[in-house]
Amino acid sequence: MKSFGIIAAVPQEIELLEKALEKSETVKSGGYDYLEGTIGNLAVVICAGGVGKVNAAAATAVMIDRYNPRLVINTGCAGAYIGSGLAVGSLVVASEEVLADDGVVVAEGWKDLHFMNLPSVTAEGRNCYNILPLSRDASEKALQLADDNGVSLICGRFATVSTCSGTSRRGGELAALWNVLAESMEGAAVAQVCLNCGIDCLEIRGISNMVEERDLKRWDMPSAVGAAQRFVLQYIEEMGRSAL
Repeated sequence: MKSFGIIAAVPQEIELLEKALEKSETVKSGGYDYLEGTIGNLAVVICAGGVGKVNAAAATAVMIDRYNPRLVINTGCAGAYIGSGLAVGSLVVASEEVLADDGVVVAEGWKDLHFMNLPSVTAEGRNCYNILPLSRDASEKALQLADDNGVSLICGRFATVSTCSGTSRRGGELAALWNVLAESMEGAAVAQVCLNCGIDCLEIRGISNMVEERDLKRWDMPSAVGAAQRFVLQYIEEMGRSAL
């Protein structure tokens, strides 16, 4: 039976999910630790792959190669852009991911991968440059589950950056350029590897902070990652019930 894969950046973003795992065993593969087990009647494998696109892509590729999951769920926290309608504690699901700062700087300014004629991935005969689709079916199921249970879940486009936005000005620039709600450092990398391998990808994040002048005292990471993990657990349990 195919498993569900769950990947995040840091241990704090998966600790509640690990506690829910039954018959668990840790396996090291490709330099990453994968916790195998079950949630209900479903096989699940969980990994905290590390911060940034390189770690996220490598850990996802190893997970897919070893476990061939039916779905990869990327979870964790994100920063929300001013004007997105989100607040600290909001729960969000990605419709698309954007490689928001991949490109080239020329005399006229920054240009994207399409300008360079360098697709990041080719999937189903389609060249994807900076914008990467995620599984519509999985996100629609998440939105329906949230609606059925009175959970506020906002769907929209996410940005992935190599350099986090630590000012409202930079956040505003990215939000306007890409029409995005929130940013992280890993989401597009996970989505890109899944696209390349033909694996569905769902991204669920909790908002830990607003993208403004960086002030960690105004952040609430525990609430953000707790809300995201509880919803991911609910999603997996629902998938298990629907499989019976």
